[in-house]
Amino acid sequence: MTLEQLRIFVAVAEREHVTRAATELNLTQSAASAAIAALEQRHAVKLFDRVGRRIALTDAGRLFLGEARAILARAAAGEQVLADLAGLKRGRLSIAASQTIGNYWLPRRLVAFRARHPGIETPLAIGNTETVAAAIHDGLADIGLVEGEIDDPHLAQEAIAVDEMTIVVAPGHPWAGRGRVDAAALGESPWVLREPGSGTRQLLETVLAGAGRALAALEVVLELPANEAVRAAVEAGAGASLMSRLVVSNALQSGALVEVAAEIPSRRFIMLRHKERYSGRAAQAFRALLADEPAATGRAQPRG
Repeated sequence: MTLEQLRIFVAVAEREHVTRAATELNLTQSAASAAIAALEQRHAVKLFDRVGRRIALTDAGRLFLGEARAILARAAAGEQVLADLAGLKRGRLSIAASQTIGNYWLPRRLVAFRARHPGIETPLAIGNTETVAAAIHDGLADIGLVEGEIDDPHLAQEAIAVDEMTIVVAPGHPWAGRGRVDAAALGESPWVLREPGSGTRQLLETVLAGAGRALAALEVVLELPANEAVRAAVEAGAGASLMSRLVVSNALQSGALVEVAAEIPSRRFIMLRHKERYSGRAAQAFRALLADEPAATGRAQPRG
């Protein structure tokens, strides 16, 4: 049984005439008759009585007509869903983002995406860089956004923005009035760090390695799992920390934190997707939204 056979059966039943139904379906009379005959022969049931030059539904035909209409209606609904998905009228785009991106950089962009495509759901999971990469690898999210490149050959990586990083301390810290601190002097202060696997911690390790030092050389007084906790601990005088300017901008403006002059490289925000999984229209539209933004710190960079 095919949808085409069902369409022909319903058209013939509604018009009680094979030729008229065939004409409206842009078929030959013989093709319409063959479709009805195939249904009757395959299921050993008579759907129409031939009465003179006209036809009429049998009892079996009347019962089957309701089912055939219901099937065609469900098929039409399925076609509409696919059309809506293709036209971005509905759908779902699951996103996993590391903390700085998910809490500070991404929300405004999600609002802009929602304004363009109100029918697309965008559930968001926030973790550290390693957990986001694992979610994309395992197919738990469609798009990942992290701070720094990932060593996973299965993941496609695309730079989308630049994030400025800075060392911050409380106003009473010895570095607060210091002109500049180089990488070799970073061991002079206690530190508050994010947990292993975070992009912020990885960048600090890179800065130290450039000066020939390891993270073990620092006095780490606290390891905390969230940017907000790290910022609060630094404001309370626990020590220094390396943080995104997105996270500490308000605290710097209010004077709760002081920026330490140091040579700290910026980092890139990276979009992740699985190379072997289909990238849907919603994901493509989200990438296009980011590409439309001007190139600036904390904003999407132009594609090369």
